[in-house]
Amino acid sequence: MAKFYDKITNRIQKFIEAQKVFFVATSPKDGRINLSPKGMDSFRVLNENRVAWLSVTGSGNETSAHLLDDNRITIMFCAFEDAPNILRLYGKATEILPENPEWDNLISQFPSLSGTRQIFDVAVESIQTSCGMSIPFYEYQGERNELLDWAEEKGPKNIEQYWKDRNQTSIDGLNTKFKE
Repeated sequence: MAKFYDKITNRIQKFIEAQKVFFVATSPKDGRINLSPKGMDSFRVLNENRVAWLSVTGSGNETSAHLLDDNRITIMFCAFEDAPNILRLYGKATEILPENPEWDNLISQFPSLSGTRQIFDVAVESIQTSCGMSIPFYEYQGERNELLDWAEEKGPKNIEQYWKDRNQTSIDGLNTKFKE
């Protein structure tokens, strides 16, 4: 049975920190819902009602566009090992870019990753756990390095050009914060 919490407890934080994959869902007021898997060492619990994740360059930038239109966000974790559990964080998110004053403090929480694009800072309003008994077991074998290798090979100047070419609008044509 689902249970709601109004803060991230120590037990919930330990569960989050043990997960290798999480999923992010956002939606504009009118348009497609985006649901994306995330990995790497890119998620941090900042306090009992605040989390952040480091976003690296990807094929799109849907989260950025959606948050400008409607800043609601859901982040989901699933237990693929050990006891079954599904955890959802519901909240409001803000996109932080390198030129924002909050950047230096937040980026210091994360490892240096090639292709780093932005940080999403989430004010967590509600937390839900549910059973997860239908989620299969999977064994973690390691991180995929292809995206980081691609970004490293492109280099900072070419990554910035990629953002200009491919990360300025969503698939529904909504603008992101990445402007020429």
